[in-house]
Amino acid sequence: MQGYNEGFAYVYAMRWTFFARDVAPRIRDFYERKGNHEKTVLDLACGTGELATYLLDHDYEVIGLDLSPAMLIHAREKARAYVREGKARFLEGDAADYVLDQQVGLVVSTFDALNHLADMEALTGCFASTFNALTTGGWFIFDLNTRLGLNRWSSIDVQEDDDLVLITRGVVMHEEGRAYTQISGFLQQEDGLYNRFSEVVYNTIFDLADVEAALRDEGFRHVHFAQGEALDKPVMEPESYGRIFVIAQK
Repeated sequence: MQGYNEGFAYVYAMRWTFFARDVAPRIRDFYERKGNHEKTVLDLACGTGELATYLLDHDYEVIGLDLSPAMLIHAREKARAYVREGKARFLEGDAADYVLDQQVGLVVSTFDALNHLADMEALTGCFASTFNALTTGGWFIFDLNTRLGLNRWSSIDVQEDDDLVLITRGVVMHEEGRAYTQISGFLQQEDGLYNRFSEVVYNTIFDLADVEAALRDEGFRHVHFAQGEALDKPVMEPESYGRIFVIAQK
């Protein structure tokens, strides 16, 4: 799985936390309506900790796991009070192969984080690790960019603000089964000077039928695809959406 540098992590914390803020209440509502009482959650590929902090604010205990030390710095700072109280901990690790020292009732991974796994073997490793991390009856909720969604990555976009110039260049490599985006730009520092940053991000294209089959092979007894606005309502043709949520129960 990809790990991200300090400059990218800083810009991510500035500009790309909106998705977690939007879906966190919906995930919590789904989980609580299912009657689950286990209040410990794993935020897998937690990034800068936006979703983790939301759950902490609503009386959950959270373990955050991410491969990027730079992302974890932001997450620990954001949840500093909860870390001090022992309600949150943030661990460096790979979503493709991890082991927890306890089981949790819910594993979440948002904003297409699992598309950043290299291939189906890595994704299957993630499913096996997650199955072992969950209590019986626990839920695994994550979203993926679909093939349709990733086909839209072929573009160039420039955003200019007083404190940030952000340039994204995307390309889809169908022969590799991946979409790439180069994210670069200039970020204004406290002294008024600008610091350049650059990161190449990829999303692996996963066949959703293979995703469902792999989850069932690992032992998940319930799997369905949904849209973020209605996590409990299965959709019958998930490949027709640009982004899809995957809901699985152990």
